Amino acid sequence: MKDYYAILGVSREATQEEIKQAYRRLAREYHPDRHPGDKAIEERFKEINEAYAVLSDPEKRARYDRGLLEGQSFREEDLFDLFAQVFGFRRGPVAPRGEDLEAVVEVELQDLLEGKEVEVAYSRLVPCQACGGQGGRRVACPTCGGRGVVESYHRGFFGTVVNRTACPHCKGQGFLLAEACPICRGRGRVAREERVRVRIPPGMDEGQLLRVPGYGNLGPGGPGDLYVRLRIKPHPRLKRQGADLIYRLRLGLAQAALGTRVEVPGLKGPIPLDIPPGTGHGEVFELPGEGLPHPGGRGALRVEVELTVPKKLSKRARELLRAYAEEVGEPVAPEGFWEKLKGFFRK
Repeated sequence: MKDYYAILGVSREATQEEIKQAYRRLAREYHPDRHPGDKAIEERFKEINEAYAVLSDPEKRARYDRGLLEGQSFREEDLFDLFAQVFGFRRGPVAPRGEDLEAVVEVELQDLLEGKEVEVAYSRLVPCQACGGQGGRRVACPTCGGRGVVESYHRGFFGTVVNRTACPHCKGQGFLLAEACPICRGRGRVAREERVRVRIPPGMDEGQLLRVPGYGNLGPGGPGDLYVRLRIKPHPRLKRQGADLIYRLRLGLAQAALGTRVEVPGLKGPIPLDIPPGTGHGEVFELPGEGLPHPGGRGALRVEVELTVPKKLSKRARELLRAYAEEVGEPVAPEGFWEKLKGFFRK
């Protein structure tokens, strides 16, 4: 277990008053607001609050002294509340920021090779100009007197503690509407069409979200964010698989058997590819660096071979194929066999 006495810098025989004084001194010294961005200070502040939460409670302190207290887990909100309880204040309501929005943009597959700047059109809520974002004619809330908060008091470790909570009557706004604005109907915001230019980074994946800070709905506490979701238009000949591209190359029997040179589609234009003799169905030729960008470089273009068998042959082509089959010893159906078979079934 942590030594809570050592953390607060007091002896095991310290009185409650000595523990309180030690905590007040250390809490002021190590409060994160005095050391913004210092993670070590934040951890030290949490330890101080954890130690005080145990040693300031006689029952917990007794259990701790007997070695029976299990480890405590504190959220940031808990630490703030404990600090506020000792120093006698509470946080008031925080004005809400505007809602986040999402828009969809479509790009071509080749746009992902080097990235592209696109214009995104969308609608967001902005303050109503007719009423200045007030929603209409306002009057102060009679419950909270226009402050938006109500206060309650109770005794803390060092005197009276003031608790401030959002006013339930005006929901923390501090006002009520006596007359609603006819333009925004009391909402204080209206929809407006917006356009923003966004840079789509190279290699971005389908469905990924790109965050544009401050371009969401406008609210009392500031704007929300805009999230742009990417849609990639289907390519007529290429299929994406991560950073790799897939192309299905259709070859005839003679091309596969004898070899040939073909052109396959790439993102920057046709790419020549030599097909060696004896290429079989399903073989894959990989062209490194012809795919999409990724953190380590670029993916590959994978060419998958698909053999095609002709369904209609000229008389000369059939004769040549029969000669080939006889040469290599492949048994085939005799001439006219299938026509005779079809005629048999028609009877």
